[in-house]
Amino acid sequence: MSALTFALLATDGAARRGRLTTGHGVIETPVFMPVGTLATVKSLTPGDLEQAGAAVILGNTYHLMLRPGHELIRELGGLHRFMSWPRAILTDSGGFQVFSLAKLRTVTEEGVRFRSPVNGDLHLLSPEGAIEIQHALGADIIHPLDECLAYPAGREATERSLALTLRWARRSLQAHHAREGSARPALFGIVQGGSHVDLRARAVEETVALGFDGYAIGGMAVGEPKPEMLTLTEGVAARLPRDRPRYLMGVGKPEDLVECVARGVDMFDCVLPTRNARNGQAFTSQGPLSIKQARYTRDPAPLDAGCACETCRTFSRAYLRHLFMAGELLAYRLLSLHNVHFFVGLMAAMRQAISERAFEPFRTRFFSRYAVSSAEVLPDVAADHIPRTEA
Repeated sequence: MSALTFALLATDGAARRGRLTTGHGVIETPVFMPVGTLATVKSLTPGDLEQAGAAVILGNTYHLMLRPGHELIRELGGLHRFMSWPRAILTDSGGFQVFSLAKLRTVTEEGVRFRSPVNGDLHLLSPEGAIEIQHALGADIIHPLDECLAYPAGREATERSLALTLRWARRSLQAHHAREGSARPALFGIVQGGSHVDLRARAVEETVALGFDGYAIGGMAVGEPKPEMLTLTEGVAARLPRDRPRYLMGVGKPEDLVECVARGVDMFDCVLPTRNARNGQAFTSQGPLSIKQARYTRDPAPLDAGCACETCRTFSRAYLRHLFMAGELLAYRLLSLHNVHFFVGLMAAMRQAISERAFEPFRTRFFSRYAVSSAEVLPDVAADHIPRTEA
């Protein structure tokens, strides 16, 4: 039996308010999951994350298998104990990293052979191996190995890839169910299918037929136009079971979160809060701002007047700009702390709006205030999926 249960508490249009119960606590949905690639959300402590309201974080199967190794983490009591995080952990399949980071890789029915970017060692990541690694990590929610294609991908290549992902999904389920123990982590199926609407529909039908604990929408935010991502996400979410959680992998910017909650998605992850913080970008209720800009040199205001995080309660934009321009490490921590707080708080506001059946007025208010000016966008760091080893 899975140690996860899901209850749908309220709806407003397609937007859903739910509750996931795991062996490491309750997760209120819709939820944003900060990314802890290598067993850490960069520059933040577990206490920081709890104070920000994070109920679940994401760990990366690919990176943790390479460094420090899943067997070491298992030996030391699992990922929760290893990183001193008491709440839920979701691990991804490793598929996206294999295909985006491994320069030398060979895909076969068996799995993917690739050379480690850490030390050059040759590895095989198979569907069964991915399940074994995630069980060793002790995550609450895990995923089967899948193939994530770059955009654009032709129909023939997408059909081949989808068929392989579905075969791997069956093998992953078999390996997962063969594990001993009264309570297993929840296993989410991943819906691929590229940018082809009919292949996405087929992927939903065949993945759901296998019977997973929840469903992830994969292969988005890999270069496709935003309207296409929203259309595909809406179509997939509408076909997924009402009584299972829905997770959109690797998305996204605050405006993406609002639009995809409106389309029926429950769970999100993205590296933007911490990655963009390290490049000087803060997300605010008025839109993103780049603290590097000279306009903030003498600005005594907080990053966001309506924010209750420690950064905004304590420090001015002028001070944060000084730290960043001086290369002081505290700048990265304070901006990351604020950004995570902003993303988590945005989800809490959406949960309340759905419960009050007032999501559309909330959505309207959000977009009336939240603006992205060309002067504030960081083109080098704003993409949702950038193939780097660190988030």
